[in-house]
Amino acid sequence: MLIKGDKLILKDIRSILLIQLGDIGDVVWATPTFRAVKEAYPQANVSVLLRESFRSLLESDPNIHKIFEVKRYRGNLLEKAIKQLSFIRDLRRERFDLVFDLRSDERGAYMAFLTGAPIRAAMFYRGLRWRNCLFTHLVDPPVPKERIHGAAEQSLQIVREFSIDTKDTIPKLWVSEKVKKRAKKLLDGDGVAVVSRWITLNPFSRWQYKEWGYEKWVQIIDWLREEYGISTVIVGAPGEREKSIDIASKCKGQIFNLAGKTTLDELAGVLSLSSLHVGVDSAAPHIAAAVSTSTITIYGPSDWRDWAPLGEIHSVLTPDCDCVPCHQKGCDGSGTSKCLEELTVDKVKGAIQEFLHYNGKIPVRSIP
Repeated sequence: MLIKGDKLILKDIRSILLIQLGDIGDVVWATPTFRAVKEAYPQANVSVLLRESFRSLLESDPNIHKIFEVKRYRGNLLEKAIKQLSFIRDLRRERFDLVFDLRSDERGAYMAFLTGAPIRAAMFYRGLRWRNCLFTHLVDPPVPKERIHGAAEQSLQIVREFSIDTKDTIPKLWVSEKVKKRAKKLLDGDGVAVVSRWITLNPFSRWQYKEWGYEKWVQIIDWLREEYGISTVIVGAPGEREKSIDIASKCKGQIFNLAGKTTLDELAGVLSLSSLHVGVDSAAPHIAAAVSTSTITIYGPSDWRDWAPLGEIHSVLTPDCDCVPCHQKGCDGSGTSKCLEELTVDKVKGAIQEFLHYNGKIPVRSIP
């Protein structure tokens, strides 16, 4: 329900901007909204504003006209100001008729206001009066502690007030043939082409309290190879390269390590070629699901009901603890999650075995 601004019947909309300045997972979960807006206004140019370096993830999306990025400019104060003003001029040249800010941060509100768009909409947030003043239309937020089923819903709740909706709330990323070729080249260069059975694995999160013990991942990798002849391709961000090398060094057999070697679109390409992705709550399972790859994702403090990939081809693993999910950054804010420490290797093996047995995508030697 709108709590600021009148209900509008929008006509002659030619240019729309959607602002999503969240993390990679937030961007992926916003793709149903991008798609819904384009379907509602096929004649309009639909552009998006993202954080720096996320562009490649959406470059092949047919629903998106232009991609703008909020960058951290280098130089002295004057040089930064000049670059920022130039960027704002670029936004204003688009003459956006309608702007949606899909998050609650300060930058998105500023950017929405600075576009000069006559209609600027976002979710209302209590305690942020100055932010709320920057929008012409505000949508009533969910009741506190009310469940929002699926992370796509928050974005869709905003645009629904403008008669924009979709029944397809599954995130989707497009991987071009050019990107797939680059991904295959990366896999070939690492030797993956010589094995017939492989999956991707990402043990890393930018938040340590979401991670499962690295030594346990070593056991999983060795078990997959010894029991089923399945090789593992580790994926991850550049900052996770050293950790991935450490994990690989402790594995008994050959392991393929692409962590830190891919751009975001190349990561999507690699994941699209994988039969299964296994990992923790991070960007990778969101990307994998959005390119239609099956996932098994470990969740601890975070609520999987909000963030886990949707659909029968996806599985969620949580510790058998009454406190899960606690929504905390580790136990008592410590940065360490005891629940994940208690999650056993056998439980993760069981989830993978179930996938191998019932899915049939990866031919295996035997099922114990």
